[in-house]
Amino acid sequence: MLNDKELEIQMQFLEEATDYLNTLEGVLLEIDTSNRIDLDKINAALRAAHSIKGGAGMMGFKSLSDLSHRLEDSFKVLKTRKNSLEIDTQLQSLLLSGVDWLRQIVDLLAQGNLVEEQWLATFCYPIFDELHERLGDPSPEDATTMLSPEDGQDVIPLLFETEVEECLQRLESALANSEQSNLQEEFAVMAGELGGLGEMLQLPAFSKLCESVSQQLATASSDSIYEIAQLALQAWRRSQALVLTNQLDNLPTEIQFSNSTQSQPILKTEVIPQFIPTDATDTDILETEIVSPSTENENKDETVAANFTFLDAEFTDDVNAVNITEQNTIFARESHAPDGKLTVGKEREIQENTVRVPSKQLEHINDLFGELIVQRNGLNAQLERLRKLVRNLNQRVQVLDRENQELRTAYAKVSTQFAVAAGGQLPVENGNHITDADSLGMDRYNDLNLRSQEVMETIVQLQEVTTDVQLSVDDTDQIARKINKTSKQLQTKLNHIRMRPLSDLVDRFPRALRDLNVEYGKNVHLKIEGGNTLIERSILEALNEPLMHLLRNAFDHGIEDAATRRLLGKPEQGLIEIKATHHSNRTHISIRDDGWGISLEKIRTRALAMGLDASLITNASDEELLSLIFEPGFSTSNQVTTLSGRGVGMDVVRNNLKLVRGDIKVDTEPGVGTTFTLSVPFTLSVGRVLLVEINKMLLAFPTDVISEISLLQNERVFQMAGSEVLNWQGTMLPLIRLSRYLQFNCLRYDSAELETPAAINVNSVLVVKGNNQPVAIQIDRCWGEQEVAIRQIEGNIPLPQGFTNCTILGDGRVVPLVNINELLYWIASNQRTPRGTQLPSARLKTPFLIFDEEKISAASSKFKGTILIVDDSINVRRFLALTLEKGGYQVEQAKDGQDALEKLQNGLKVEAVICDIEMPRLDGYGFLGRVNSDIDTKNIPVAMLTSRSSNKHRQLAMQLGARAYFSKPYNEQELLQTLEEIIHNVAQKAASN
Repeated sequence: MLNDKELEIQMQFLEEATDYLNTLEGVLLEIDTSNRIDLDKINAALRAAHSIKGGAGMMGFKSLSDLSHRLEDSFKVLKTRKNSLEIDTQLQSLLLSGVDWLRQIVDLLAQGNLVEEQWLATFCYPIFDELHERLGDPSPEDATTMLSPEDGQDVIPLLFETEVEECLQRLESALANSEQSNLQEEFAVMAGELGGLGEMLQLPAFSKLCESVSQQLATASSDSIYEIAQLALQAWRRSQALVLTNQLDNLPTEIQFSNSTQSQPILKTEVIPQFIPTDATDTDILETEIVSPSTENENKDETVAANFTFLDAEFTDDVNAVNITEQNTIFARESHAPDGKLTVGKEREIQENTVRVPSKQLEHINDLFGELIVQRNGLNAQLERLRKLVRNLNQRVQVLDRENQELRTAYAKVSTQFAVAAGGQLPVENGNHITDADSLGMDRYNDLNLRSQEVMETIVQLQEVTTDVQLSVDDTDQIARKINKTSKQLQTKLNHIRMRPLSDLVDRFPRALRDLNVEYGKNVHLKIEGGNTLIERSILEALNEPLMHLLRNAFDHGIEDAATRRLLGKPEQGLIEIKATHHSNRTHISIRDDGWGISLEKIRTRALAMGLDASLITNASDEELLSLIFEPGFSTSNQVTTLSGRGVGMDVVRNNLKLVRGDIKVDTEPGVGTTFTLSVPFTLSVGRVLLVEINKMLLAFPTDVISEISLLQNERVFQMAGSEVLNWQGTMLPLIRLSRYLQFNCLRYDSAELETPAAINVNSVLVVKGNNQPVAIQIDRCWGEQEVAIRQIEGNIPLPQGFTNCTILGDGRVVPLVNINELLYWIASNQRTPRGTQLPSARLKTPFLIFDEEKISAASSKFKGTILIVDDSINVRRFLALTLEKGGYQVEQAKDGQDALEKLQNGLKVEAVICDIEMPRLDGYGFLGRVNSDIDTKNIPVAMLTSRSSNKHRQLAMQLGARAYFSKPYNEQELLQTLEEIIHNVAQKAASN
């Protein structure tokens, strides 16, 4: 997968493509049927189609790029044959239908759907085939007319492309084969002829250049004739390119030669590399047209909206669009289940009604459910607190009742003692009343008796209220249990809705493998098991790039060619097997091949070449060596191909898995094969964690990485090689005390108390699975296991290494979620142990890269410089910037040639410039001409990066002074290598002067 940054750029390009499609549609709607075509509008349409083609090629959207190319060809025919071509309603409808299908493809890509080849053949290709039958291909003869704004109005480019070209070719032959005496005569004659042509065409600057050549030849010594001839040829070639790109104001007027001039002929020394993509079509290679750039508002807003509204698109399309969508949906369902194996019998018998819901709405519902989990946990915590308060209330009422009983007993005792002391007579109050009561044998009460009775009645009432509260709490607790049960059912159903079968991702792999078989001449079969295994949509999207890279890696590095397999006694047909299964609350996906296996010796050799410590490499286990293949820049391939060899693929695999709390391990056996096993969580939104306290800080450990929790017994802790280990069931495990590493440099709230008491309130140890080996982590307290909602942390400040996402407790407190593998990696790489005593690193079995410090400091101190990117597409600039930044360069950006020229004139210092050709205001050719005409900027190397892959465009750029020429999509490694070479060559030339 792309990683997150690249995916964001792709989505923004699709939004940009929608704007280009709107431009195309607007141009087509304005074309009338009277053969009157506004060339400016046609040029705008050509530019829009060309921009989609080039950008889609860079982003990897091949079908969109190819169809945009075909539509661009149709517009070229409209422009070049506008006087003879009849544009009727049928043709206009065909062109609009082509734009509509491009829009459908953009929508599918924006929604993350695959553009199936069969769908293209059924719906899209017939429209473009009919367009081709109606219009045909643009002919090579149309190139001349495409160079000028109006057909047949300017003969100057035609003469420079034909007559002048023949003259210059003759001079090149003379320069290569003739003697110097003949060379002087040949160039003198040619200078006169070209000078006369300049006067006829009213090009005074070109005529002055020819006069300057004649004067230099006339006064030159025999030793300098060759150098002057070279300079003259270069100047004429440059003038030809400037004329063909309509830059007559920049034509040179003279050549300057001195004895110190060191110049070499272009044809011998300035070889301009040209890189054409492997998927370039014949039309791309033979293409000769140059589209006149349309004028655009120079203040065009480049802001790209971050709110991807394509997921919330309203169903307000017209009837035809709805019908197209419905046909596409029906066809997609049929193509996903050709044999019916993934369809349950009851589902075949009972066709349930379905409704299409944008995935963004599902994500919103899932977020709301996460809030429900937080609130449910808060309710449970409050209920637990209420139950505790009711228990305390009962205890207080019981104490009050007991105290009242003791008071009554004490009062009775005191009263009896007083009566005995008074001679058997109790106190008389209101004499007659008491005497009458006594004569009737009734109890006698005083004020104390009455107060005590009132207290007793109040206590009874309190007991009744306490009982009522207890009953209410019990009823609420019962309702809470039902809410918990319902929320679990809701979670299960919601997870099921958000799940997609793995087949949605791997169904396109057989086609990809088939194309690889054809291209590289191998015979490899792909076997898929568990294609109906359900995986959460967001996780499935994150698995796209890792699985594709592992498949291509297995094909390229793993499977041998047929001849080698026969010699090894293997079947000629290789096998790659993808298998998916569920284990507990995680999903395991394995990719196995029956090829070479991974050579551990090659890994050791490569690791030593990268500067790793030799003693560590020698003592490293096989598992530790295999973990090195996931490090950035690590590759055992001897050559760079389109499939592999750049050392970035496996690093991307691991990083993409980290984003979804996944991990990967590799097993290999030489001569038998290699198995990569990916492990990802069942869901990312909700998980079960163990809440612990370390150094007065709450942390959440996923329960699936915890093997055991037990009390810390000091007698089981030992010192070994300067590090602590724990005797766990007879096995010595590294003991990590996290409190030594979680240090804070600022004041913080020093209370980790929760509403509920800690389940374990003493020092304990967690035995966790750290990089496939048990590790003991000491904790201070533990609150037990609970189900929580997982939340991503958004902001410019990233989480510290070892933590991924967070959870929110019922009281609103945010608790970081531990990524155990990253945390252990960070701890081990920060241990301050001597170089020779890195035993904890080995025991933890984490891929610790301890590079040579001198090599690291030398590499970090080397500054590669700044590169200026010039392109009118902000997404192309950002995509290219990622490549350059990964290569160690700083990047400056300009939206067109005029913007770039202004930045250079204002003092921007750059090592090189990468420039597109077709841009508003000032195109790439114009930028080359202006840069090479300015004494302050003429030494800056300029490389062209464009969708134009024909020899004509390359030669024009070369003649204008380009140092390299790349076609989109480009190869990252080739671009970076060539860029480094041209920068080095310029620096060397400057040093020699």
